[in-house]
Amino acid sequence: MKLSIQLYTVRDLTAKDFAGTIKQLAQLGYKAVELAGFGNLKTAAEAKKALDDAGVEASGLHATIEVLEKDLAKTLEDLQTLGTTNLICPWMPEERRKDAEGWKKSAKVLEKVGYECHQTGVVFCYHNHSFEFKDFGGKTGLDILWENSEPHLVKSQLDVYWVKHGGVEPVAYINKLGERVHLMHLKDMAKGEDKKFAPVGTGILDFKGIIEAGTKAGTQWGAVEQDQTYDLSPMDAVKISLENLKRLGLS
Repeated sequence: MKLSIQLYTVRDLTAKDFAGTIKQLAQLGYKAVELAGFGNLKTAAEAKKALDDAGVEASGLHATIEVLEKDLAKTLEDLQTLGTTNLICPWMPEERRKDAEGWKKSAKVLEKVGYECHQTGVVFCYHNHSFEFKDFGGKTGLDILWENSEPHLVKSQLDVYWVKHGGVEPVAYINKLGERVHLMHLKDMAKGEDKKFAPVGTGILDFKGIIEAGTKAGTQWGAVEQDQTYDLSPMDAVKISLENLKRLGLS
């Protein structure tokens, strides 16, 4: 498993200066980034130039389900421009997941996207939060999604914080899904009832076990992400995560 960073963590910085932010991340030691938009740049080609100038690669691209339904061809073109074969749906809107039937329909939408991706050599993943662990008659939304889509067409970008937030142990869930866990998001959970986001290695998650399980599953990339960094600057937070993950053997 190789190490990347999801740029959502530094979204306020990339919105002002995408290229400069990428260079800062490269100077910290990040060799790859996962994109969710292009910040203050307008095109994938401009973003690719910024990555090349900083000497980093793209590990994947996030695109909403609405974008994937509306213009998948353009998204796949952007993916090719960026030089990555990993496409991720980051969220399922509430109106598409109100009940078990909604999850079944959403699974088939994702599977259709995954089929089109598969035809071009792209791996399609779904990124979870914790709402997917809501129970619908003995099965979670995520269970329904996996059961109603082919494993090679819809893989998992498993966000280990949100798995824990949903009441499930990340290591056990990685072992359950096995090679379906193609990508991971790595962020920690601080001690306390408020379950705040935390830099990797500073909270309660077992990252040694997570990395071992991910390696066994064949997970390709682990991307640092921290939705909010609170009193820390985003750069300081992702630096701490990087240093702690390097101690665990990721680079």
